[in-house]
Amino acid sequence: MLIPVNLYSLVALGSQFVVVLEEIEGPRLIPIWIGAAEGNSIAMHLNRIQLPRPMTHDLIINLINLWKSKIVKVVITELKESTFYASLYLQQNNHIEEIDARPSDSIALALRASAPLFVDESVFQQCEPLLKPISKDELNEFKRKLADLKPEDIYKDINKRPPQAPPPPPTPQAPPTPPKP
Repeated sequence: MLIPVNLYSLVALGSQFVVVLEEIEGPRLIPIWIGAAEGNSIAMHLNRIQLPRPMTHDLIINLINLWKSKIVKVVITELKESTFYASLYLQQNNHIEEIDARPSDSIALALRASAPLFVDESVFQQCEPLLKPISKDELNEFKRKLADLKPEDIYKDINKRPPQAPPPPPTPQAPPTPPKP
């Protein structure tokens, strides 16, 4: 089942960003770590900052429009081994094509195209529940916790853990000394 979501917040954390999506008709939030370039692209769009030359996501939107196509929706489809996956649905005439894409790029494009965002229910179920704050104090507390949150923390209550380094190989031991005659 697809759950409609909106962009709730974009938080800069050093060289990374966290985009937080909110369930439109419910209390759940889902944080997704994204790269600096994608985070800056989303921030520039949200703040209506336009550069003299088109950025990558603006260029893609220009191409989609040139080809008389449109983004009809973006879906965060799954979470596998600490990685979120997304699909971008592009329509041209009466044909809709599903395109595999990173969530960060998909969200940046959906915002520019005013396309709806969805998260598959299974993704919400795999993440540690985060609920929408209801007061300014709770919002500040949430932002503080989010700043301290690591991607691994999201998965602590589910069976699938983020990939871990394999254990070191056993140290070779010298062969036993043969008994003396």
